[in-house]
This record gives sequence, structure tokens and C-alpha cells, in this order.
Amino acid sequence: MMAVLRRWFLIAGLIGLASCTSLPENIQPVKGFESDRYLGTWYEIARLDHSFERGLTNVHAEYSRNDDGSIKVINRGFNVEEGKWEEADGRAVFVEDENTGHLKVSFFGPFYASYVVFALDQEAYSYAYVTGYNRDYLWFLSRTPEVTEEAIEAFKDRAGAEGFDLEELIIVDQSLAE
Repeated sequence: MMAVLRRWFLIAGLIGLASCTSLPENIQPVKGFESDRYLGTWYEIARLDHSFERGLTNVHAEYSRNDDGSIKVINRGFNVEEGKWEEADGRAVFVEDENTGHLKVSFFGPFYASYVVFALDQEAYSYAYVTGYNRDYLWFLSRTPEVTEEAIEAFKDRAGAEGFDLEELIIVDQSLAE
């Protein structure tokens, strides 16, 4: 009986880990994604609240290529309460191919989570809308620390149409942008 229970917990755990790199229902990643154009600095304009960024302002991400072809991720934000910058280093790899905006990113060893680019200014690569494996995660990223109100409204319109609950949407303060 114990062996059966252990096997069941192992299978359930593996399914749980796999679902963290899946796509939210009815969300399609961008096709024609050009990973080299996506590299560089992206500023977080808006996000849904979640524990690993709680209390951070001036959040931005730097993407570069690792020697093995994966993407190096450095997320940085200012912790207002502690009065200091915080940084998290990660690694991202493509789930399908480099032409599809669906990656899995890890900041903690072998544990990966989805990074799904579901909207992108494919002409200039000036903005991106990103989600995780479910609709609890949502980011509006821009190449500039500030965007127009029209850009924020367009993001809200698209996110709302995609079924995201925007009640806890945070517009990120970028006044300390480097």
C-alpha cells in the first residue's frame, strides 16, 4: 500500500511540476518570435500582485544569451521598505522552438515556470505582454520606463479580453529607473 501511495505522490508531483510550464487555457504564445531581438532591458510597467515581487518598485529585467544558448535573466527591483535593490538571477529555455514566445524560466535550481509572451510589438519589440502558466501572473513590459496612458489602457483592454482579473493590477513606479 505504501509503495502505491508513494508512486501516486510522485506522479502527482511530476504532473504539478509539468503544469507550471504549460500555457493558460486559450492563451497562445506569439509566433514569429525573434529571441535575439527580445534580448536587452525590459521595464515592468504593470503586473498582478504576487509574493516574489511584493513591495518592489522600479522593476526591470535584463535578458542576454548564455554560452549554452539559453537566456540569462537578471530581474532587479527596489525594495522600498528595506531601502535597497534586490536581484534574482535565472535561466530561460524555449519550450517549443525559438520562434514561439513560450519559455520556461528557473530562478531555483531544477524548478521551472512558464514565461509566455502572448502579445508583442513585433515591428519594434517595444512592448510585451507576458503571463505564466495560469492567469494569476501577468506583466506589461516596455523598453522604456514610462509609457503613455493609451498604452496602459490598450494593455488593460487586451488582458481583460483574455480573461485576466485586473482588480489587483499594480502600475509599477519607475521613478528610480537606471
